[in-house]
Formats: sequence, structure tokens, C-alpha cells
Amino acid sequence: MRLFVALSLPRTVAESLMLIQGGVPGARWQSREQLHLTLRFIGEVSGEDVDAIDDALAGIVAPDFSLQLHGVGQFGNKQPHSLWAGVRDNPALDHLQRKVDNAIRRVGQPQDQHKFTPHVTLARLKHPDPDKVVEWLKYHALYTSAEFEVGAFRLYSSLLTSDGSVYRVEEDYPLGGHYDETDD
Repeated sequence: MRLFVALSLPRTVAESLMLIQGGVPGARWQSREQLHLTLRFIGEVSGEDVDAIDDALAGIVAPDFSLQLHGVGQFGNKQPHSLWAGVRDNPALDHLQRKVDNAIRRVGQPQDQHKFTPHVTLARLKHPDPDKVVEWLKYHALYTSAEFEVGAFRLYSSLLTSDGSVYRVEEDYPLGGHYDETDD
């Protein structure tokens, strides 16, 4: 089973993201069901590991918080491979991500090799026109979503298909605990 931990997006925020999708020929834009904010990619795991991951994530205590998407960007520098919407700095989000990462590592999963860069992937790119990418980035640079409440995080499974990834929620983990910086 291929797993990741993420925050889902409220309908209104997802709809605002879908309004800025377009204008880059050849981009594979994410569907509404594919829009999320990844806290930790886990990868392929066995059934026993799924149970251990679920138990570890269920033990996380962290506060709920408000979040706002802001700005856009790309990954891939001179050879862009994806477009994304960014997130305003948020210590509570960083706190939750560290707790999720620590829980996953405690049950024997390898360390994530990527630095956490909170974002929502909007499109996958294959040999895009660089001028169109720059144009899209400039046009949507000031994108800002409505602020929204985050009251839970989710464990998702991912099935790779020829039409892109299909995500399924495996488990929800409610937030609402007390934020304590010494708890990271």
C-alpha cells in the first residue's frame, strides 16, 4: 500500500484553486479530489506497517489551527515539473508536521529526504513552454485563499493509474490538543 499523510482542503478553498488552473499547455491539472497539503510522504508499506503507522498517528496530540494558502510557485527550476500554491507561515502547521514525521520515523519508516515545503500541488508538467510557466507564475503570484480551520489530518492511500493518482482516505485523526513547543 502506498501511503501519505495530508490535510484535506475545504470545498471553497479547492474551488478557488481550480479557478487558477489553466494557461499552461500540456499541464496535467489536479482534480478536486487530488488537491491536498502533504505533511509526510510515506511510500509503499506492508499491512503490518500500516497498522503501526495508524497507531502512531492516532497518538498525536496537536491543536487545531487556522491556515491560509498564499502565493504560487514551481518545482524544477529550469526544467519545471510541477506548479503549486504556497502556504502562509504557520507555526502550528510546522508543529503538526514535525509530530507526524517523528511518529512515522518511530515506527521504522525511513526519514523523508525532502525538506518540508508546505504547498498544494496544482499541476504536473512535462516539457512545458518556459514562457507560459513564467507567465502563469506572474499572473497568479498574489493568489490568496480564504483562511480556513484545520481540525484533523488524514492518512491517504494512493493508487497510480494512467490517468494520474487516485487517493483514498484511510483514516482521519482529529486535532484539538494543546500546543507545547517542548513536545516537538
